Amino acid sequence: MNYLIAVFPDRITAEAAYTALEQAKLPMNQVTILGRGYKSADEFGLIDPNQKAREQAKLMAIWLVPFGFAAGFTFNAITHINLFAWAGEVGNHLLGGLFGAIGGAMGSVFVGGGIGISAGSGDALPYRNRLNAGKYLVAVKGSKSIQQRATPVLEGCQPENIQGYFEL
Repeated sequence: MNYLIAVFPDRITAEAAYTALEQAKLPMNQVTILGRGYKSADEFGLIDPNQKAREQAKLMAIWLVPFGFAAGFTFNAITHINLFAWAGEVGNHLLGGLFGAIGGAMGSVFVGGGIGISAGSGDALPYRNRLNAGKYLVAVKGSKSIQQRATPVLEGCQPENIQGYFEL
């Protein structure tokens, strides 16, 4: 989907931009105001990077924890490292597997969570921050021709920032 997002400092200017788009005969079912009293970032679909990071970490844990257990168990079985004498041979293998599973869980949190925070947000985080600062967004979604018709109208309303996202 193609988006054109304009940032306005207050509600009045955002509503004026919305009215200008309406007067330009754009399809209003494709125009949305985001901000206090209108749609929220979650309702519109701006991804929360922390939520995405948690999902990514959980997804990685599904694979890394069992793999870590198997790797730790196998490593201990091959090397015959005696971690605790009281645990016996099988107990030491199981402890090796437990330590491997812990390593897999740590990897999923650090790598999966870190990647989700750094790469999962895209441009959603700056827009979320602007909404949290009390600003308003006017978003127009639709075809490239609708974006091209909406751009001069929104530029005439003097937004703080205007940016288009086009799919190839």
